[in-house]
Amino acid sequence: MRNLKPIYIILGGSLITLFITLIIFSQLNSLSRIPFQYILGASIIISLSVLIIFYFLIKYFITNKLDILYRSIRTGKFNDDSKKKYSLKEDLISNAELDTKSWREEELKTISKLKEVEAFRKEFLGNISHELKTPVFSIQGYILTLLEGGLEDKSVNKVFLQRASKAVERMTDILEDLDQIIEMEVKEIKLDIIKFNIVELVSDLFEDLKVQSKNRNIKLEFSKKYNPIWVKADKNKIAQVITNLLNNSISYGNENGITTVRFFSMDNIVTIEVSDNGPGISEEEIPRLFERFYRVEKSRDRHKGGTGLGLSIAKHIIESHGQTINVRSTVGVGSTFTFSLNREKN
Repeated sequence: MRNLKPIYIILGGSLITLFITLIIFSQLNSLSRIPFQYILGASIIISLSVLIIFYFLIKYFITNKLDILYRSIRTGKFNDDSKKKYSLKEDLISNAELDTKSWREEELKTISKLKEVEAFRKEFLGNISHELKTPVFSIQGYILTLLEGGLEDKSVNKVFLQRASKAVERMTDILEDLDQIIEMEVKEIKLDIIKFNIVELVSDLFEDLKVQSKNRNIKLEFSKKYNPIWVKADKNKIAQVITNLLNNSISYGNENGITTVRFFSMDNIVTIEVSDNGPGISEEEIPRLFERFYRVEKSRDRHKGGTGLGLSIAKHIIESHGQTINVRSTVGVGSTFTFSLNREKN
């Protein structure tokens, strides 16, 4: 039946009927001497009747079955306006097979996406629970110690209150970053696009992070002396992105290491690279690096600050500028984060 159009079945059946009718009437003609034109006319009338009857019966049967099929695979309300029109001149069986196959593939994709979303939801809830649990337990421990007599002990009360305050600050940072990234995903990011010197911005950020980098003996530097490079972007948000990349290189890089910033200009685009000679990231970890709360080395990262949301926020910021951020890394060699911005000519 495949690739056989229903109209061909009807026409074939009618021709067969015509042929059989002619044979029957020819036999009758030999007995009763009926004129040939009567025999031919009667045969044609019978064949046409069979054609019409077959046409409507087959059409009713096929369309009825196909309606049931399409009601199962179509989305939305099925009414007279949206009812699929069938033509017996088409290969209805093959078309239905293709439509069903396409529907099946779409359903499999939807199911796969739903499974991914569910897995991501579970992982996200687990991560956020873990991130908040650490500072909450710390605060609880310090407060219980103070309530059990430590409040009167001047040697510990201030220290414990300071530690509890730091834990509260960490919770606040997590919630603020989480609020920011949810807002970015739900709403369109509002950008304050201005012209600024990206080299000067990075230089200022080097100064801001001088204490942190000095504590870990990590040198922040440009690959060479750069003339002013002007870009058009949201200066504060780009500063947030670069600060996050520099902070990561300081927090997770090797002591006595080097973090280098490079600029490449091509046509209307400026590419910014932030490279370090730290421990690097394995190839398996890279695809998930920009996920919320994803940590490369879960055992060490929480002790070095950060909320686990910085790279995800950075990705949203760069993409809101119509650009991309990428990473390449080799274990034992280091990592390089690259993003681009629109260049503003002098």
